[in-house]
Amino acid sequence: MDLNLRKAILTNIATNDQEQLEATIVDAIQNGEEKMLPGLGVLFELIWKQSDEQDKQDMINALEQGVKQASAAE
Repeated sequence: MDLNLRKAILTNIATNDQEQLEATIVDAIQNGEEKMLPGLGVLFELIWKQSDEQDKQDMINALEQGVKQASAAE
């Protein structure tokens, strides 16, 4: 069976508006279910591809801070 997870995720959100996309992200994070991680990864990939270098650096900085905070909380 050939399963293209990326394509399936993109198909599922293809007609979503901004509000629906935000709800998808918030729901995935709040539920904390492992099965939602691939979808968040695909969404992040889309964001990354649409971002300029400054936006990418801002995301990396935010990610670094988030990793540090998560590590300190453990």
